[in-house]
Amino acid sequence: MSEAVTSPSFEELAQRVDKAVAALAQLDPEARKVAEELKNSIEAIHREALVTIVRRMRADDAARAVLFELVDDPTVRLLLSLHGIIRPDPVTEANRALQEVRPQLHDHGGDVTLVRIEDGTAFVRLHGACNGCSMSSVTLRTLVETALVDNVSAVTAVEVLPTEPEPTVIAPESLFAHRRRDGDGWVRAGRAADVPDGGLVTFSVTAPTSGRELGVLVVNVADQLTAYVNECAHEALPLDGAVLDVDNGTLTCPWHGFCYDASSGECLSAPGAQLEQLPLRVDGDDIWVRVAQ
Repeated sequence: MSEAVTSPSFEELAQRVDKAVAALAQLDPEARKVAEELKNSIEAIHREALVTIVRRMRADDAARAVLFELVDDPTVRLLLSLHGIIRPDPVTEANRALQEVRPQLHDHGGDVTLVRIEDGTAFVRLHGACNGCSMSSVTLRTLVETALVDNVSAVTAVEVLPTEPEPTVIAPESLFAHRRRDGDGWVRAGRAADVPDGGLVTFSVTAPTSGRELGVLVVNVADQLTAYVNECAHEALPLDGAVLDVDNGTLTCPWHGFCYDASSGECLSAPGAQLEQLPLRVDGDDIWVRVAQ
C-alpha cells in the first residue's frame, strides 16, 4: 500500500519562496536575468489561467458560492492577490493603518475616524487632542497623514473634515413604541439567533399588500442588527457573499469590491451611493423589518 502524500503547509510554501528569492539574488546578472524571465513567463501563464477560472466560476450560479469559499482560503487569496485578481480594499487598508497609530493618538487624548476615500484623498475626522491647534496636535495630525499615505497605495493626500456634534442617544423602546402592532408594512424576516455576532444572513420576505418578494440582508456588528435590501448600490447584485469586517465595521460587495459602512449602509468606495436600509425591530427572538407596500 502506498503511503499518503502530505501536502506542505502554507508556512512551508512561504519559506520555500523566501529561500528561492534569496538564492536568486546571489546569481550573477546574466543568470538572474534568465531566471527572472522564466519566473515572469510562468506567472503570466498562471495569471491568464486563473483569470479564466475566476471569470467562469463567477458566471455560473452553482460555482459562484464555491469561488467565494475558495477566496477565504489564505493560500488561494494570496495567489489571487499576487496576480492582481483580488485588489485590496483601500478602506480596509486605511483602517488597518490607522489602527497601528491609534495607541499613540490615545496616549495624547485623541482619536481619528476615516470618513471616506475619494479620488486618492482620505477624508478623516480628528477627535480630542488631535483636533486642537497646539504643536502636539499638529504632530498627531502628521502621524495620521503619514500612516495613510505611506501604507495605502490608493491614498495620496489626507483632508481633515470639521468635527460634528455627538449624536443624542434615543432609547430603542421609544422609537418602536408606536409600532408594536403587526401591519403597516412590518413583516417577520427570521430569528435573531440565526444572525451570529460578526455575521450576516439573508432572508426573503413578502410585502403584505403587494405580495412582492424582497431579499433582506441582516448584519450583526457588536450585537447590533441592521437590515438592508439585499442589493449592492453599484449594479443591484445580491450581497449574499459579502465580506463583513467587524474590526473595521465594513461590508464589502463580493462582485466589484464596493465597500460600505456596515452600520449605516454608506458607500465608502463611491460617496453618494447607499445601501437601502430597512427599519428593524426584534420582538423576543423574531426579527421584523418594515418594507414598502
